Amino acid sequence: MRVYLVGGAVRDRLLGRAVSERDWVVVGATPEELVRDGYLPVGREFPVFLHPQTREEYALARLERKVAPGYRGFTTLFSPAVTLEEDLRRRDLTINAMAEGANGELIDPYGGEADLGARVLRHVSGSFIEDPVRILRVARFAARYAQLGFNIAPQTLALMQSMVASGEVQALVAERVWTETERALGETRPEVFFETLRACGALAVIFPEIDALFGVPQPPRWHPEIDTGLHAMLALRYAADSGAAGPVRFAAVVHDLGKALTPRERWPSHHGHEDAGVPLIDALCDRLKVPSAYRELAVLTARQHTLVHRAGELKPETVLKLFEASDAFRRPERFAELLRACEADARGRTGRETEPYPQADYLKAAFSAAAAVALTEQDRQGLAGPAIGAELRKRRLTALIAVKANAAPVA
Repeated sequence: MRVYLVGGAVRDRLLGRAVSERDWVVVGATPEELVRDGYLPVGREFPVFLHPQTREEYALARLERKVAPGYRGFTTLFSPAVTLEEDLRRRDLTINAMAEGANGELIDPYGGEADLGARVLRHVSGSFIEDPVRILRVARFAARYAQLGFNIAPQTLALMQSMVASGEVQALVAERVWTETERALGETRPEVFFETLRACGALAVIFPEIDALFGVPQPPRWHPEIDTGLHAMLALRYAADSGAAGPVRFAAVVHDLGKALTPRERWPSHHGHEDAGVPLIDALCDRLKVPSAYRELAVLTARQHTLVHRAGELKPETVLKLFEASDAFRRPERFAELLRACEADARGRTGRETEPYPQADYLKAAFSAAAAVALTEQDRQGLAGPAIGAELRKRRLTALIAVKANAAPVA
């Protein structure tokens, strides 16, 4: 029995990046031998075991054979005769198909180390086309390593395009698509994930609502980048650069989906796109089983982002209605995320990345003043039911009027 460290841990060590988790391949062993040595079996489709002390994953070396469409359409073959090189060959990219032996020697049968040096994402073998999830994984790795100068090998991109053309991508299941998307949203350059999917044609299949934004113009006065799809990517990049959480990044991508529905004769104006985008967001989230935290913020941002941008010209009554429509008094943390998404929208425009966004500070100050309003027991005397809410609202409005009177002008 021989044990090798494989995959991401080897790749990241060679890149000088922190290793977050370690995976191992076991060659020349049977499941019974590992169980006898105290390993805990956890794999359902192929033999994976947890180490009795470290709880790290150890998988028996295996081969895979394509028997049906989709990423589940494989049969797994494993035996003590499967070699390490055979196991590594079934992996997606050369940079993920390296291993380390017990004494630290590098086993690199497919040129992964050279591709790391050349900053290339390259498929290991022609079997790459058998698993549509690999399109998502390559796009995610492109998003992770774009900052380091990595690019996708032309031959690999061509294979990805052929997989889209063959219909293989349509066999992807929603849960796996969202898993890869959520992970991609957390990468350093998440917009590259969507750009890569578009480059191979998969964006139109997996995210047709986002793909439809490209080629839709916006007024140059407000959007120097003009193209709505490009704006969505710039907004996402700003959200990532500012360290925003996943739901904010998702909202930045989809906040303008309604603009794809604007009739051509009305371009570049997009009146009413805010509410028009909500059914598209709901459809996308239903299809991919997107978690409610992502969906709710995305819908809220789509509906309210234009109003937030106009914060300085809003009447106190309208500001209060914005807070109420956003459920800000019960969910202040989500309202803060709304402001971050709106800031990403405002700054996700060519040449405007560093422009101030005083709307956020103004609304934060206004919300703090309104949220601080409370009714004492004495205030509540003689009031009941709706009258208590009406009095609270009246006092909140008074607080907002004071904030408006004392605030510096907001552009």
